[in-house]
Amino acid sequence: MSELTLLPCQPYHWPAVWALLEPVFRAGETYAVDPGITEAAARKMWLEAPVATWLAWRGDQLLGTYYLKPNQAGPGSHVCNCGYVVSPSARGQGLAGNLCQHSQEQALALGFRAMQYNLVVATNTAAIRVWQREGFAVVGCLPEAFRHPSEGLVDGLVMFKTLQP
Repeated sequence: MSELTLLPCQPYHWPAVWALLEPVFRAGETYAVDPGITEAAARKMWLEAPVATWLAWRGDQLLGTYYLKPNQAGPGSHVCNCGYVVSPSARGQGLAGNLCQHSQEQALALGFRAMQYNLVVATNTAAIRVWQREGFAVVGCLPEAFRHPSEGLVDGLVMFKTLQP
């Protein structure tokens, strides 16, 4: 198996990125995104609004992606926010942890001092385990903040980590 390559996303990568994102967004299980989101709105969210979007490739197969952006404007802009998606074929192999580590390095290089995840769906236990392993703490619980398509109302977790150079 060839080695993993992390590359900044370019506009011409969008069709492959959309093919990875669309089923995740349509499922409505892990992102507070309208399951009916248009491709144009998803492109703006994932590729155009962030300060950086990265892709994880193995050969010619896109295995994962993440975006990096300020969590808030002005006085809160030193804290960043990231979103991650891993291909079903790559789940359980450590890729999310690799992407998380890479995003922290990139965040530091861009001048961010902390990273916050605003709504980690409580039923997404695999992600929660990865983020905690990467040093993120649950700093808040938003009761029944997420309408899961099969579980009903579930909690959303706010997770935070101060970044260390």
